[in-house]
Amino acid sequence: MEKRNIIVIGASTGGFEALKHLIGLLPADLNAAIFIVWHMSPDVTGILPQVLNRQKTLLATTAVDNEPLSYNRIYVAPPDRHLLLEQGFVRVTKGPKENRFRPAVDPLFRSAAYIYGPRVIGIVLSGALDDGTAGLWTIKNRGGLALVQEPAEAEVPAMPENALAAVAVDYRVCIADMAPLLVHLITETVTKAGEIAMEEQQKTAIETGIAAQDRGLEQGILGLGKPSPYACPDCHGVLLTITDGELVRYRCHTGHAYSADSLLSTITEHVEDTLWNAIRGVEESILLLNNLGDHYAEKNQPKLAAMCFQKAKEAKGRAETVRQAVFTHEQLTTSRLRQQAAEESGA
Repeated sequence: MEKRNIIVIGASTGGFEALKHLIGLLPADLNAAIFIVWHMSPDVTGILPQVLNRQKTLLATTAVDNEPLSYNRIYVAPPDRHLLLEQGFVRVTKGPKENRFRPAVDPLFRSAAYIYGPRVIGIVLSGALDDGTAGLWTIKNRGGLALVQEPAEAEVPAMPENALAAVAVDYRVCIADMAPLLVHLITETVTKAGEIAMEEQQKTAIETGIAAQDRGLEQGILGLGKPSPYACPDCHGVLLTITDGELVRYRCHTGHAYSADSLLSTITEHVEDTLWNAIRGVEESILLLNNLGDHYAEKNQPKLAAMCFQKAKEAKGRAETVRQAVFTHEQLTTSRLRQQAAEESGA
């Protein structure tokens, strides 16, 4: 009889302290394997295992590609690498970024669900945007359990909130209650998951393979969804629209993946960059036109000089219009939209 002894955890901003707190409350003899993805810059030193080992509970190490899976251990994704699970061992890969991150939470959750099904417990902790939501949906779809940190307790509540909005979460708990809950859950005997549709199995297999550095086109990535009108912010390829139940997300044929939230955030961020580039271009034209006007004035060509100064003045007006657009532009996320809708409803 199998137990729920595969625990996968995803965290981002604010998750560092949440992870320390949670691991510090777990017993040192916990008979489970824990896998952690915490968003970090690709050029930083992965210090999380050392920090967790100061809690003097379970041994935490930076995951190594192809190492055997052991219980009573914590495996942490290294910087700039995805952490994945296969049958009996761990993978560490440099597959395409998902939700703008590597490591990303969704590939870990998805691979764990694909291999270990109902034995998996997925946990989403503090963080911005919604990495982990799609992976948590897959864990639930394959018979596992879904836990989220109580958003009111999280330093940045967006990741738990987005998971709650899209997934039938089993437990919404504070960190102090999460540790004893896990101790109880890993003693439960799992029941066999219901039959998974072949289409869902193939989709999970393809996406897990992409994170493991398989070639998406050869794996059948174009069959995952329908072409959308959006371009991939990473490589500018056409994004496919993929649905998980009522959850909508996107992936390009080279493998980059975006949730609706991360895509919205990225597109609106790029809009601001584009507007500043437009201002730069217009202001460069103003400088050049004024310099040309001075040149023509020195050459005793007053009509040409006047025309250059007039066009420079008109360009200055256009630059001011674009500048005002920058100052009123919003970088949007679904969490911000929900907050604004709630504020308007309460007004």
